[in-house]
Amino acid sequence: MERIGKTPTKAQELVYELRVKQVMSSDLIVVPPDWPMSQVKALMRTHRISGAPVVQDGKLVGMVSLEQVIRALEAGQMDACVRDRMTASPHVLREEETVISAINQFARHGYGRFPVINAAGELVGLLTKGDIVSGLLKQMELLWHAEEERRYQYQHMFEDIESDQTTLTLRYQVRQHDFDTGGEASSKIKRALERLGAHPQTVRRVAVATYEAEINIMIHSVGGELIAELSPGRIVVVAQDAGPGIEDVEQAMLAGYSTAPDWIRELGFGAGMGLSNIRSCCDTINLTSEMGVGTRLEMVFFTQDRGAR
Repeated sequence: MERIGKTPTKAQELVYELRVKQVMSSDLIVVPPDWPMSQVKALMRTHRISGAPVVQDGKLVGMVSLEQVIRALEAGQMDACVRDRMTASPHVLREEETVISAINQFARHGYGRFPVINAAGELVGLLTKGDIVSGLLKQMELLWHAEEERRYQYQHMFEDIESDQTTLTLRYQVRQHDFDTGGEASSKIKRALERLGAHPQTVRRVAVATYEAEINIMIHSVGGELIAELSPGRIVVVAQDAGPGIEDVEQAMLAGYSTAPDWIRELGFGAGMGLSNIRSCCDTINLTSEMGVGTRLEMVFFTQDRGAR
């Protein structure tokens, strides 16, 4: 067992919950590949943008940035076509990705913007760091009034039930590499706690920790489940899988340690196993693993004391 650190902020919680489509810019300004760079310069100046997708026959073929315009200007090549100056086959984000995944991609590649595609591969938006900040501020404003009115009645839910010990159990299956629904189980646990009137800080801690645990099962295992047990005074969430197990548990607890393959990392996942984040959110954790058998992570959250601050 290990005692922890600090409570995550609301903004930190939101980046785990929000999807790219909720914060991206969908009112797109695009350019064709046969435009001269001088026309791109005029477009960027008029609309005050620093980059745009390059689209041909309705398909994304590249990205052109203000930096590329400046380089063309310095080289005296403003008559050059966009296709000769653009970044071809740019990295893209999927609209269903979480904002935390997008943030990881910004950190990994150092780009100022990403085009966003849907499940059919169609260009549906553009995401910048500014879009993320604006989206977070908007969501926090929407949630502020709801949190002000919310009654913190989690403990009272059990008062009218006559029982020596009352526990509400929530159980969710997590499938291997199911990126389309990744994060849904932790979101459902979060919504259940909100509807039961749990304190927002408690909800926040549980949401972040269970998201990290769910993504670990999805990426690093052959599948498993999340089990949340809600009782007076505390919440216990167990994340367990059917293998392959963690060879070195102590090393896995280090920030940045990951067993994810390269293709998982390219999707923005696998920068670490998130166990250090989980540890900072929980009151106690207990991690056990056996190679070839599976891993069990128990996360305990007390709904009084820290959660009531």
